[in-house]
Amino acid sequence: MDSSVAALLLKRQGYDVVGLFMKNWEDDDTDEYCSTRQDLIDAAAAADVIGIELEAVNFAAEYKDRVFADFLREYSAGRTPNPDVLCNAEIKFRAFLDHAMRLGAAKIATGHYARLDTVDGRHRLLRGKDASKDQSYFLHRLTQEQLARVMFPVGEINKADVRRIALEAGLPNHAKKDSTGICFIGERPFREFLNRYLPKVPGPIVDAEGRTIGEHIGLAFYTIGQRKGIGIGGAGEAWYVAGKDLAANKLVVVQGHDHPLLLKRSLAADETSWIAGAPPAEHSQHTAKTRYRQADAQCMLARVLESEIRVDFAAPQWAVTPGQSVVLYDDDACLGGGVIT
Repeated sequence: MDSSVAALLLKRQGYDVVGLFMKNWEDDDTDEYCSTRQDLIDAAAAADVIGIELEAVNFAAEYKDRVFADFLREYSAGRTPNPDVLCNAEIKFRAFLDHAMRLGAAKIATGHYARLDTVDGRHRLLRGKDASKDQSYFLHRLTQEQLARVMFPVGEINKADVRRIALEAGLPNHAKKDSTGICFIGERPFREFLNRYLPKVPGPIVDAEGRTIGEHIGLAFYTIGQRKGIGIGGAGEAWYVAGKDLAANKLVVVQGHDHPLLLKRSLAADETSWIAGAPPAEHSQHTAKTRYRQADAQCMLARVLESEIRVDFAAPQWAVTPGQSVVLYDDDACLGGGVIT
């Protein structure tokens, strides 16, 4: 729906618009879990209303090579990756962008809730106007070259107004629910999906003192801060996943949401990427998110190396998770970030 409104707004502004529909996943492409077939039907119907052509493009091979392979490697290594970040950098704004350029497009436009501006000849990525829908976190790996060829038409609009525009224009997908979850998993149970690709390697569950209190099904199937599905009951406060001992194949759990092992004042990250093309200055003050939907936290960029950073926070951060992205901001400007180690 967001992409349809983006196309509609550009058409109204006089742009020559062509719709491109991406298919990024092939395996087990069933109606029960995957909405690709219906999404294409909806996109074609919306294109008819808007009055534009629609082309379907298959990037499943690129997605498996550039995104899904990394997803499996990260889970195998005990981390919790965010494939949507990599999908944006490698598929939507690289493979898709390159395809559009070959077709003769000047720019691509998407339905992301983000904004752009230019200061001193450099492109800046800004949060979307609708803070509850802002997607700059997932776009933090985009480069100056990519941003120069991108438009975000709905970034200046609240979600409610986007739905109103779609309804008033008669777009057939005006009431469609927002997609949730990882794009190639859809609504299917996550463990069920992951178990198709990664073996279960059981091992001990230990508490903070190292006492064995249960058995896990495989470290890949748990994430830091997880409360449900651990399989430990008993009296007292709820149990949370606090860490993974990969060498010993042990899952470390603690009782209580605010246990000290769940709180960190500092983190390290690698695979850094910066919107401006270069990192902020060492010891500079910013805000950061260590997961989507998290409130901004005051921080200092304590160390900057070629592709690594250390971030120190003013207050302890809960359940900092290796594999997730830490993304830095100056007010509304997304600066970039890295993968938490």
